[in-house]
Amino acid sequence: MDKSDRRYEIDWLRIVLILSVFLFHIGMFFNPWHWHVKNNVQYPQLVELMGFLHCWRMPLLFFVSGAGTFLALGKRSILEYAKERNKRLMLPFFFGLFTLVPIQVYLEKYTEYPSLWNFYTHVFDGVYPEGNMSWHHLWFILYLFFLSMIAIPIIKWLRSNRSQNFLNFINRIACKKGGMLLFVIPILISQIILRQFWPNSTHGFIDDWAYMFMYFLYFIYGYLFANSKEMTKSVISQRYLNILVATSVYVCYRVGGGLIVNDTLYRYFHAIMDIMLAWSTGIAVLGFFCRYMRFNSPFRKHANEAIYPFYLLHQPIILLFGFYIKDIEMNIVAKALYLTVASFATSIGIYLLLIRPFNFMRVVFGLKPRKKDQMQLKESLIKIEQLNNQNKVHP
Repeated sequence: MDKSDRRYEIDWLRIVLILSVFLFHIGMFFNPWHWHVKNNVQYPQLVELMGFLHCWRMPLLFFVSGAGTFLALGKRSILEYAKERNKRLMLPFFFGLFTLVPIQVYLEKYTEYPSLWNFYTHVFDGVYPEGNMSWHHLWFILYLFFLSMIAIPIIKWLRSNRSQNFLNFINRIACKKGGMLLFVIPILISQIILRQFWPNSTHGFIDDWAYMFMYFLYFIYGYLFANSKEMTKSVISQRYLNILVATSVYVCYRVGGGLIVNDTLYRYFHAIMDIMLAWSTGIAVLGFFCRYMRFNSPFRKHANEAIYPFYLLHQPIILLFGFYIKDIEMNIVAKALYLTVASFATSIGIYLLLIRPFNFMRVVFGLKPRKKDQMQLKESLIKIEQLNNQNKVHP
């Protein structure tokens, strides 16, 4: 496919996935799972829904990032790509590491320090959770940078003529009935092998290699998808089949899991079902976005720019509001609504007032510097045209 083509469905999917991360973290405040700040009452009823969302939303986000990489590369060289990834990922990562994350750790450990300012003098006291140094939700940015860098040799090969036979093979598989579902096989094999050594998702980088490799495969699959008309046609035409498979896998997981009494067998069964559910649900969602969201709008353009700073900001803001309302006796719906609206409005407000207008803030939050004012640009073009006309008259 033409690298210059804008894939609006990818933009829409990225926007929706980041919003799902926001809502997921709202749910983390209320459900029984461990989190940095918790409501005074937890609700186990949320576990089923949040477990299902957790299964596929982050893998699909890495898939979207891989597709975005193909589209962002365009005619850039690999060196230009590497420089751009450093600027757009690692600069916001380190900025957030020393400005946004400490707020979150302090809110969790506020009883140990007299103030936030005092806590900042102890940021480097050990590694979280025993210590204070952490990257919290910025793990996604760190992982994405790492995967983008180690993917460079593969990307370089995929951009060469030497990969044509492989790409043709991939496209032939995608065209078959249920062909896209077969791409889960390398993920399954890798996870069956690697999760024996790294069974849990830790977001700790050095002890998370099973999930890291899974995200890497999703990233490469996303790159291949953006380069393949056949894959796009397949996920669109077989979107209902993929939903049917995802539903069947979920039912099998719920029913079958209750019948297995052996712990080791259950862990393997759970892992396999989890991986298959993530892939089948992901490509089903992708199919519907490719079918119905291939359109542009002014909102898409603005939201697509805002979504990265929004991701960086949302978790510390949720925790900040949650910290002050966690012990207030309030109806669960009212409290959830307040936390959602207040956190969303504050995140967007900070973006609009403090990030979007200023180039320094734009750069440290991963955005391109603001272009010249439109009127100044028009005036410059008019002056150039006038000079050209004068040169024609007076050669």
